[in-house]
Amino acid sequence: MIKNKMKNKIKLTAGDIIFNILNYLFFSIFTLICILPFYYLFINTISDNELAKRGLITLWPSGLHINNYIQVFKLRGLGQAALISIGRTVIGTALTVFASAFVGYLVTKQEMWGRKFWYRYIIITMYFSAGLVPWYMNMVALHLTNNFLAYIIPGIVAPFNIILVKTYIESIPPSLEESAAMDGAGIIRIFVNIIWPLITPILATIAIFCAVGAWNSFTDTLFLMTDEKFFTLQYVLYRYLNEANYLASIMRSGTNTGMVSAAQQLSARTIQMTISMVVVIPILLVYPFLQKYFVKGIMIGAVKG
Repeated sequence: MIKNKMKNKIKLTAGDIIFNILNYLFFSIFTLICILPFYYLFINTISDNELAKRGLITLWPSGLHINNYIQVFKLRGLGQAALISIGRTVIGTALTVFASAFVGYLVTKQEMWGRKFWYRYIIITMYFSAGLVPWYMNMVALHLTNNFLAYIIPGIVAPFNIILVKTYIESIPPSLEESAAMDGAGIIRIFVNIIWPLITPILATIAIFCAVGAWNSFTDTLFLMTDEKFFTLQYVLYRYLNEANYLASIMRSGTNTGMVSAAQQLSARTIQMTISMVVVIPILLVYPFLQKYFVKGIMIGAVKG
């Protein structure tokens, strides 16, 4: 038994070993390059503010503290904005993923009435856009200004996501659906019990795209929202980021206002870095969480011959 295993073991040549070493080395360096900017931001936000202001924090933190984060989280409107961003990300992603999956499944069914027309009608919107002004006028006409639904409704039907789902479903053996239909299962039951588990990998990918896009978006807030209770976290932090020098100058002058009192003991540089970390950290935590379901979906959706 052991001898058979030894015979089946693949022997690596000198070229294979060199290639593996260079491959690991390249991707290790590439990973390090990707991590370094975030590491640099982080160590500056937890280090002595004076040293960070002078650019003396490079590799290791000095004078450790978390006061920067405590002060930034005291900025006016930050809590409400965080709830709005979390709400639009979670609700918007869930509805977009479900709509993409269901519509993508429907357009693969030959018996769907006007299937080709509806599919082309959806896809054509990818290539033609009326522009910013007509879009804004349309949102106003639909009463989606100062309305939380403005963050949700426009993105529910995403043509590109529907194409991805449709293509993925078409790679699934039709015999799975046919056998279920012979057992009396309807379209909804087939979709929920058979198709949905099999397309989990592509749904996880779509969820990542949607979550990142929804979390990082702030331009729709800029154009559609004037009521502060609908401001997203990114928009609020974007405003504070642009006003970092002003906040720091107010702090130095000793002026005490509701908006800038949280900037005490912060410089413009530390405000910018701390706000950047506040924006980046949550979405960095989303991908590993979805990655687990992505891998799990691949295993569930595997067709064993």
